[in-house]
Amino acid sequence: MAPGLSAALQLRYKPDPALPQLKPCFQMQAVPVTRLNALVQRHAALALPEQADATAQPRSASAYDLAWALARRLGFIEADAQVLAAAWQRRSAREGRWRDDWPQDPDDFGLVAASASAQRPKPPDPQHPPPHASAAPPGTPHAKLDPDPQTEPTSFAPCPLALGLYAVLPDAAWVQRLAAAGVPTLQLRYKPDPALPAAERAAAVAAEVRAAVAAVGAAGAPAHAATSRPAQRSKLHPAASPQPRLFINDHWQAAIEAGAYGVHLGQEDLDALPAAALQQMRAAGLRLGLSTHGYAELLRAAALRPSYIALGAVFPTTLKAMSTAPQGCARLRAYAQLLARLRPAIPTVAIGGIDLEHLGAIAASGVGSFAVVRALTASPDPATAAQALQRRWAELRPLTGA
Repeated sequence: MAPGLSAALQLRYKPDPALPQLKPCFQMQAVPVTRLNALVQRHAALALPEQADATAQPRSASAYDLAWALARRLGFIEADAQVLAAAWQRRSAREGRWRDDWPQDPDDFGLVAASASAQRPKPPDPQHPPPHASAAPPGTPHAKLDPDPQTEPTSFAPCPLALGLYAVLPDAAWVQRLAAAGVPTLQLRYKPDPALPAAERAAAVAAEVRAAVAAVGAAGAPAHAATSRPAQRSKLHPAASPQPRLFINDHWQAAIEAGAYGVHLGQEDLDALPAAALQQMRAAGLRLGLSTHGYAELLRAAALRPSYIALGAVFPTTLKAMSTAPQGCARLRAYAQLLARLRPAIPTVAIGGIDLEHLGAIAASGVGSFAVVRALTASPDPATAAQALQRRWAELRPLTGA
């Protein structure tokens, strides 16, 4: 890991002295067990029982501690429970009362609108540290990844709010096949043979990325242009005249060199970036998509003002080992609504185990777009499968708000 970014990533939840301190948390009367149980029942749709801590108890009557216990009982991992506790605390301090409904205001999560200044997630109140952790766990949002407002732009090049069907594909041949079939957004997730020497792996990546960019260009759309916009496609003919957008998974340098539309990074990829990498991507006009798997990673991603944020995994997937349980549609809705309330909103993409029969629930969450892998690559007729997915999404799109 490069020293510059590595040092920044260790500053998890350390308060910025330049930011105003939160008011003391609103205090409630002692919390009876029945009250906590009632809150768990109210928000049961968000629960992941396999991760739940049924013994979690608030250490005090503060809004922070009650919300933390609620989140842990619902199965939110520790980092996400801390984020939710801080959000509930901010809202209670601002309003002078506790509310049972789920927090959805970006301000309560420390998110602020994009402006000429760097975007900083507000830290939790230092007077109310996490109740069961002396240090924030990996994935906790932090401020030090923010660009310097004096020297760097604060946002990546924008994407449309609605990216449509987003196909994640293993090689350039698949990109060519699905671009020709009219899929509007594609991702090359190419993994070279790890047994090859490093130089040969790099050469294979560069060749595959160039081939994918050429395939998108041959489909009739510019692979990379600062002013490019998706074509307006008929709901009756969703595969007609698309302008494919090509994202490259992980290999950001090859994406810049080949002129790809954008790059997609996971949380581990973000950790491993050299210190200057994000600014190099911004300067090149590269769009940036980021994977997230819960509130803490979502805040970390949003602080960078990426072009879109992927939310998942929504359903179980066998394509890669996941460190978190499938999030489900209720959590997907909570994440999507939070990001939709930002101004400007950050486009969202649902990903993870999604197939045709899931699209109704995905659209109802309010997410802008959806990504698929096996729904296309495992289909005996990928072009027909792509048309069916796009046709169904076009029917459901009024539900997305995008």
